[in-house]
Amino acid sequence: MTDTAGGAAMAAPDFVTVGAGANGRRIAVRARQGNARGGDAPGLFWLSGFNSDMAGTKAVALDAWAAEHGRACVRFDYSGHGESGGQFVDGTIGRWLEEALAVFDGFCKGPTVAVGSSMGGWIALLVARELKRRGTPLAGLVLIAPAPDFTEELMWKDFPDAVKREIELNGVWMRPSEYGDPYPITRGLIEDGRKHLVLGASIDVGCPVRILQGAQDPDVPWRHAFRLTECLPSDDVVLTMVQDGDHRLSRPQDIARLLTTVGEF
Repeated sequence: MTDTAGGAAMAAPDFVTVGAGANGRRIAVRARQGNARGGDAPGLFWLSGFNSDMAGTKAVALDAWAAEHGRACVRFDYSGHGESGGQFVDGTIGRWLEEALAVFDGFCKGPTVAVGSSMGGWIALLVARELKRRGTPLAGLVLIAPAPDFTEELMWKDFPDAVKREIELNGVWMRPSEYGDPYPITRGLIEDGRKHLVLGASIDVGCPVRILQGAQDPDVPWRHAFRLTECLPSDDVVLTMVQDGDHRLSRPQDIARLLTTVGEF
């Protein structure tokens, strides 16, 4: 579920501290202000996937598109990712959600479209639900290969018994990755994920939703996206199936489709 792109050196990000005392994490944020060319169009809020960061191909393309169209765009790295502080092994859905909400509250001004990739789709749904509860719903959601409940539905339920025992007894299992070095799956991640499951009931996000899903995705099966649509009560939900698309959806044609979708808002 990773997607990181290299590139030229960038200016230093802003930082915001989330959490207090020993739980404080220094979160890196890159916030682009909108301008007159953007008019009244909503700003964009990017949420990366699991073990991915805001320097990924899609995030950088979205920021460049926002600059071209005068739109605000806010990106950040979860703790343990990219330019942020903290250790990846300490990460949980609840911790990363807290960081996402803190960045949104601190940097997103006015109407906003959240764009979430993979795990970022789950975090985006949780953010949208919280903002709806506050009475300030998002202007829209764009979800790329969204992976709500992945810790339970796409990890724990599929893990062999030996892996489950290792996580339960040792607290961590190093999972091999096609995208790089093995990475830790912790008992804390699995147990905390169960506090944030959304697929068992209606998810009231209070805004239009657009979903882009690859039919050839080996990490988040296309049926997972269909299950998500059944939980979204809004009539304004559109699922686009990319027949030859993989999980990353980072090819030029995929990026073009993403930007066209964002441009609908």
